[in-house]
Amino acid sequence: MDRWQAMRIFVKVAETESFADTARQMFMSAPAVTRAVASLEDLIGARLLVRTTRSVKMTEAGVRYFEDCRRILADIADAEAAAGGSYATPTGTLSITASALFGQMYVLPVVTDYLDIYPTMKAKTLFIDRPVNIVEEGIDVAVRIGHLPDSNLAAVKVGTVRRVVCGSPKYFERFGVPKTPADLKDHRIAASTAAWASPEWKFGDDLRVSVDAALQCNTNEAAIQSAREGWGLTRVLNYQIGPALVAGELQIILSEFEEPPLPIHILHPEGRHAPAKVRAFVDMAAARLRENRLLN
Repeated sequence: MDRWQAMRIFVKVAETESFADTARQMFMSAPAVTRAVASLEDLIGARLLVRTTRSVKMTEAGVRYFEDCRRILADIADAEAAAGGSYATPTGTLSITASALFGQMYVLPVVTDYLDIYPTMKAKTLFIDRPVNIVEEGIDVAVRIGHLPDSNLAAVKVGTVRRVVCGSPKYFERFGVPKTPADLKDHRIAASTAAWASPEWKFGDDLRVSVDAALQCNTNEAAIQSAREGWGLTRVLNYQIGPALVAGELQIILSEFEEPPLPIHILHPEGRHAPAKVRAFVDMAAARLRENRLLN
């Protein structure tokens, strides 16, 4: 008898505290159950069970081995379930959440391509700038920017983003380029209150600069647009100005003073037991986001 089957039998005997009940539940003979446990004890070199006239109890060594066996058997079951479902076809509706602008710019194209590949699938997006409890709100997948709190969610890192100060070539021709964060006090600032309400901008090495913004915008898009038009400087996450950077409409400055980048993760609650629709989307989104130069 193979060791895996013998471990299964031992765990069942320990749980039922009965050789007879184990034999009945596993459709085996009582002598076969006894031989399986005895072979394990011979292999390990320790007594695992003590049989009395009324019940079966584990020894101290048996208790430790029982916990290890349960963990090993659970890992085997997880591996078999993952392998068995790896080619299953995604079905149903997939719900995805991300911050508003990131979701529209980078997650939505993945969602539409996913629906093209799996035409029987449907999708719902929740792109919103507020914390979303994906378990309580029934969300399948979340894309999060920032350091994650401890949780039981499965997390896949797919990139990083930076907080950057930027302006247009037109602005720099007219007003010059700040050389240090302290120089920002002499420049026009368009601040996005959607990103952070504090007038204090933090940089690397715990450097902090109080910025007196002449223009306060309640959306990132408005602050970015004012910078693109050459009115002033703004500070946003670098992915938010990706198209403008590529087009040469904006330039990043003071990059040597930036804070460490923020991680981007894809989260989902089921771990290795995730349904095919989740696994397929996570694999696809991870590959797409990782190959994006603006996010890595």
